[in-house]
Amino acid sequence: MPNLEDGLERFQRDVFPVKAELFARLAGDHHPGALFIGCSDARVVPELITSAEAGELFVIRNAGNLVPPYTPDAANGVVASIEYAVSVLGVTDIVVCGHSSCGAMTALAEGHDLSGLPAIAGWLRHADAARARIASEIAGAAAVSALVRHNVVAQLANLATHPAVAQALARRTLTLHGWVYDIGSGRVEALDPHGEFSALAA
Repeated sequence: MPNLEDGLERFQRDVFPVKAELFARLAGDHHPGALFIGCSDARVVPELITSAEAGELFVIRNAGNLVPPYTPDAANGVVASIEYAVSVLGVTDIVVCGHSSCGAMTALAEGHDLSGLPAIAGWLRHADAARARIASEIAGAAAVSALVRHNVVAQLANLATHPAVAQALARRTLTLHGWVYDIGSGRVEALDPHGEFSALAA
């Protein structure tokens, strides 16, 4: 906690005064251009990865960067945030971003016993479609890497089941993006129209 308090002090002393005009504008203006759905992993910071300024990203973070498929009677924080971002804020882009060394994907790829963690086990069922696509002969780091990518594809499919997203896609006012971020190198791969991942930037 002292580290957080020290950081807050530095923000108030060094950062806020320099950006006071921006924060004054943002106090009455909230119009992010993109929704970023990423993992809760502390090593994956959307604003840092994208060099985004305050107010530019609407962010959802959860274990495994998962998007529950839409069901009318299953409202939760992720579903509500997606609806708000698209229907109220009018974001024009949504990024689903997986990452290397993901604990959630590692647990699934390696078949960890989650019986003592029922909430985690239940939540990770939203990755079942991705898990089903992993070839049985793939193991270890290769399986985790493959699952991370398949999971991004599966979550984009889940995202498209949400009425607000489906409507915006039909109107061509929204574009979906799939990314995979490599923690060790800073490299980002993006899903292309052919379903392959390739480097987004050098």
